[in-house]
Amino acid sequence: MKKSKVLIISAVLGIIYSIYLISYFGGAAFGSNNSTEALGGAIATALVTPHMICVVLAAIFNTLGAFLNKAGFALTGAILYCVAGVVFIMYIMFVIPMIILSFIGYRGVKKNLAKSN
Repeated sequence: MKKSKVLIISAVLGIIYSIYLISYFGGAAFGSNNSTEALGGAIATALVTPHMICVVLAAIFNTLGAFLNKAGFALTGAILYCVAGVVFIMYIMFVIPMIILSFIGYRGVKKNLAKSN
């Protein structure tokens, strides 16, 4: 069965963005010498953590949906990207490409499954 290239691209972008979030905010929370700077990093990390969790889960579901050809996983990933954007609205511009690609990929997987049956 044919794999959805759009969904694979969305999954790769999600994985790259997840790695960026974890490395950036992990370094902000634990990589400072000043106690005030560490406190600010900890607060920033606490605010972004729900966004990070949703993005990581969305990337996992997108990857599963792309490689297992499961429309439900693809849709779950797309919805989780939407939730990630709403949870931390300041970073919604970073997840909009993944949202669009995930919904397009979901439609493609669903069409491929309908053709094969």
